[in-house]
Amino acid sequence: MWSREVRFADRAHWAERGLPVFVQVIQGQVRDAGKAREAIDQWERDLAPGADGWLGSTGGVTDDGKFIELVRFESAEAARRNSARPVQDRGWQQTSKLFTGGGASFKDSDDVTVDVVGDPERAGFVQVIQGRGSDPDRARDLMQQDSDEWAAFRPDIVASVAALHDDGRYTMAMYFTSEADAREGESKEPPPQLKEQMAEMDDLTVGEPEFFDIKKPWMHSPH
Repeated sequence: MWSREVRFADRAHWAERGLPVFVQVIQGQVRDAGKAREAIDQWERDLAPGADGWLGSTGGVTDDGKFIELVRFESAEAARRNSARPVQDRGWQQTSKLFTGGGASFKDSDDVTVDVVGDPERAGFVQVIQGRGSDPDRARDLMQQDSDEWAAFRPDIVASVAALHDDGRYTMAMYFTSEADAREGESKEPPPQLKEQMAEMDDLTVGEPEFFDIKKPWMHSPH
């Protein structure tokens, strides 16, 4: 709904339209956002070159210390190969110490929709939404309707990554030009047809979704 699918294989190693993408969502509470950023940067610098099939990642920490990262791979097999590397295990043992409470949780998905209208690597604000829908297939259909109209109505949205999990649960990352642009876009009154689609999407939502506002998003991709 929010954006238009285009071919963008040459843009910062994002997956090309039509090719499969596997997403692993890592999240948890951290005390120190700076140390979490250092750990992710170190992984990208030291371990990413050996991570075959890694397409990139987007993440960050909210103002209240919630860490969330979406890591994209070519396939589930590529993600498993990465996890099985001894050097990856050693690196994660250090990173895991940054999480408080029950530590980090992982959610996987091979049912992923990636839409792009601008350059997600230049997004100044990312909002991750997690929730549950009653009809994922219908939600996917709605998201793919009237793409040109949505792009014109919300030019602040440059990309989205939607990953479906079990039981209708989902994780969606929305990439915006800036937080100010996103807030302004939220306040706009949509035209009737788009408003109807938004209302139907709301009807498909089960319970209240959770929002993670990433004001300083971390973007990593293969060199």
